[in-house]
Amino acid sequence: MVIGAGSFGTAVAVLLARGGLRTTLQTRTPEQAEQLQGDRENRAYLPGVAFPRELRVEAAHSGVERADYVLLGVPSTAIDAVVSSVERGGLSKDAAVVSLAKGLVPPSGTPPTAILLRRFGAKRVACVGGPAHARETVSEGAGLVAASTEEALATALAGVFIRAGVVCEESNDPIGVELAGVAKNAAALASGATEAQGLNAAGAAAGHIFAEMWRWAETLGARPESVIGLAGTGDLVATALAPQSRNRRAGELLAHGVPASDIPARVGQAVEALETVPLLARALAHAGVDAPVTAALGQLIAGELPLDEWVAVVRTTVPPPARWRPAMRLGWWQRLWARIGGPFGPDRHARPPSRRSNASSLAGADRVVLSRRPSQDEQIFTPREGEVATLASNPETKERAGASPVPRRAS
Repeated sequence: MVIGAGSFGTAVAVLLARGGLRTTLQTRTPEQAEQLQGDRENRAYLPGVAFPRELRVEAAHSGVERADYVLLGVPSTAIDAVVSSVERGGLSKDAAVVSLAKGLVPPSGTPPTAILLRRFGAKRVACVGGPAHARETVSEGAGLVAASTEEALATALAGVFIRAGVVCEESNDPIGVELAGVAKNAAALASGATEAQGLNAAGAAAGHIFAEMWRWAETLGARPESVIGLAGTGDLVATALAPQSRNRRAGELLAHGVPASDIPARVGQAVEALETVPLLARALAHAGVDAPVTAALGQLIAGELPLDEWVAVVRTTVPPPARWRPAMRLGWWQRLWARIGGPFGPDRHARPPSRRSNASSLAGADRVVLSRRPSQDEQIFTPREGEVATLASNPETKERAGASPVPRRAS
């Protein structure tokens, strides 16, 4: 069952019905259900896409008790109300609840699956992300990501979409997938608002938004592959290239001075980023994340910041410096062993007894370059069965270590 007959909700319902799955599309009002049933297409949001004969259309919340999967194709700001209604409608205790939203839940900017987890538990909650423009999804396919902390649910949900003919990745990082979608929408709006000022500025705006979001997502346990994969980078590229992108178009209208309250009517649909960005800015501030670009974008949406000042923030913001890790060094005992125990000892493959904790701290390292004086050989410790390799700075020393000479450069 798909609740929400916007463009993406309709596309998902059509896709699943075509795949032979018993599917119902639920609308917001009985009047909308009657219209869609009569037209057998969604002329408002997905014109020209005929409904499969097997697709049922009905008003919201009727027949929820028979659903095995409930896919919420509603804006994130409406999820709380819709979920309460679904529960009152007799939702089965075994039914999975799947968020299709790419936004945050007010008032504090909570990811939708965090709300659903509190209501239904981890075994029943999932989300879907990835590049999936509605019209192309039903005509050519998409690159979806089905995410749940419950492996069986992620696998089953991915299987549902694959059966319907769409590539779908499995993920166990729903927070990362959701926040990647949030950042994508915000970045698309930010780049749209900045594009007329230059492509470098537009790219910087999108990059800052993703970086600021990631510093928050990381504290929630999200993983970077969710952001750099289909749900983040893939979805952003699809949105940036799509001429019909609602969020990018909303940014362009903001740049032309159109008030945010007038933009949905101009675009013809709800623009989730207009409500998501202020919530994201609030969540970042609450988490103590320095996010000047996201905060400034929220002010631009609210009409509190002129466009030229928004662009100035984008162009002058310097991200936090990298978190440099100090070089790992072996103690003097390990350095001595590398010199005399390795090449000349009875068992040169044995590791020396550790008089410090240095050796144990290197167990997970691929290699560590030891600090040395200019006259010393450069040594590389390779923690593979305790093996120590000595790379000499001249051919003679390397021959003594049992390796082939280093070829000299021809003069």
